[in-house]
Amino acid sequence: MTATYAFDVFSSIDGFGAAGGDWTGYWGKQGPELLDHRLALYGGRQRMVFGANTYRAFAQMLASSTEESDVRDPWVTRMVNLPATVVSTTLEERLDWPDATVASGDAVEVVARLKEESEVPLRSHGSLSMNRALMAAGLVDRVQVTFFPVITGRSGLDRIFEGAADFDLELVESRTLDGRIQELVYRPIVHA
Repeated sequence: MTATYAFDVFSSIDGFGAAGGDWTGYWGKQGPELLDHRLALYGGRQRMVFGANTYRAFAQMLASSTEESDVRDPWVTRMVNLPATVVSTTLEERLDWPDATVASGDAVEVVARLKEESEVPLRSHGSLSMNRALMAAGLVDRVQVTFFPVITGRSGLDRIFEGAADFDLELVESRTLDGRIQELVYRPIVHA
């Protein structure tokens, strides 16, 4: 049996995964429905998969955060405590993450192997370049994009799908959270 793989990402309406300037986490648009939904989403058995850059960014944000900051929302704490695989050719095995291991090598090969061996679903939050490569290889079963109601044309950072292959998207699920945030879950199909 092959485990499913979900690419989970936050986005501004104009396709950025983050923003500079005076934007805060969630672009300041989070509400109780979003946070409760995220907590439930990370409640089941699953394995996280991160690229090295995303792992480093999460580890750094967590290390410099306080208990009261957005970085320590309950769903993030739950995510950090899930088993995780960090795909990297540069990181050492000792990671500052409770149950994480390093898988050295090409992400496509590592994730293909994980999908065959894992008894639980796989999920990646962020890891943009890695997930673009996995999508091109046909290894991503679900693309879950949570759109926040902002346009960050001047301050946007990290274009989510920049340089990605072309895909048709089949809508699997959709929901509105807090009356303004859209979560769309798609099955990606490489456009021939």
